[in-house]
Amino acid sequence: MGIWPVFFEGYKIEKKSEDKPKEVTTTVNDKKLQEEALKELNSLIGLNKVKEIIQEIYAFSQLQIKRKKEGLATEPIVLHMIFKGNPGTGKTTVARILGKLLKSIGVLEKGHVVEVERADLVGEYIGHTAHRVRENVKKALGGILFVDEAYSLARGGEKDFGKEAIDTLVKEMEDNRNKFILILAGYRHEMEYFLNTNPGLRSRFPIQIDFPDYTLDELLQIAEVMVKNRQYKLTESAKRKLMKILIRDDNSREIGNARLVRNIIERAIRKQAVRVLNKINITKEDLITIDSIDIRED
Repeated sequence: MGIWPVFFEGYKIEKKSEDKPKEVTTTVNDKKLQEEALKELNSLIGLNKVKEIIQEIYAFSQLQIKRKKEGLATEPIVLHMIFKGNPGTGKTTVARILGKLLKSIGVLEKGHVVEVERADLVGEYIGHTAHRVRENVKKALGGILFVDEAYSLARGGEKDFGKEAIDTLVKEMEDNRNKFILILAGYRHEMEYFLNTNPGLRSRFPIQIDFPDYTLDELLQIAEVMVKNRQYKLTESAKRKLMKILIRDDNSREIGNARLVRNIIERAIRKQAVRVLNKINITKEDLITIDSIDIRED
C-alpha cells in the first residue's frame, strides 16, 4: 500500500491566488546530489517496499513544488515519519539518503541528519530536558532529526522526563513547521506501544515505514558488497562458511541483520591481515582474498 491516503487524510487543499509562487531553481550541484542519492537508494539490497515509499515521497514533494510554481493548488508537505524495524535494517541509511534527496529539490535547506537517542534528549532535572530537545532541534533545522529507540522516551512513568521530551518535540514540530523533519525510529512492537501512549501522537506522523529483516541471501549479498567496497573478495569456501553462520544465527537476527554481517566481515579482515603478514612472499591476490579460515564462527 502506498503513502498517498496517509498524506492527504485530514488536510484541506489550500490555494491563495494572491500569493506568488516561490521560484525553485535547480543548480548543477543539486542535480548531482539528486543523481547520487537516487543511485545510492537504488543500490540498497532488498528493502523494495521501503525504496518504493521513498520514491513516492520524493515524487510527491517535487510535484508540489512544480504545482506551486504554476500557481496550482498544493498539499502541505508534511514529512514527519516513523521508521519501524529491528537494528541493522537500514533505517539510518535511508534517512541520510532521504535528506540528500529532499535537499536536492529544495524541500530541505541542508539535508543533514542529526542522530540522537534518549540520553541526548532527556535531562536530569526540570527544564533540562526541554533545553536539550530544543538544542538538538536547532542543530537539525534545515535537515532531519533522527531519534533512535524513540520508544524509550515513553518509559519510566509519570515522573520520568521522557514525557517532557515528547511534549517538547511536539511543540518544536509546530514552532518550526516545514523547517525540519522528525523521524522516530525503533523496534516495531515498541514503536506501536509508544504511539499508543499519546493519542495525538500518531496523527502527527503521516508516514510510517516498516523495515523488514533481511533474508539470508540478502545478508550474503550485503557481505559481498562490503568486501568489494574495501577491495577484498570472498572465496567460495568463505561464502559457504559465512552462510553457515547466518543460518545458525537466523533466529537471533533481530539484534544483528546488516550489523551482524559487518562485524563478521571486519573481524575477518583483521584475521586475514594476521594470516597474510606471516607469509614470506605476499602477492596482490593474498592482499585481497578472504578465505574461510579468516571467518570465525564464535
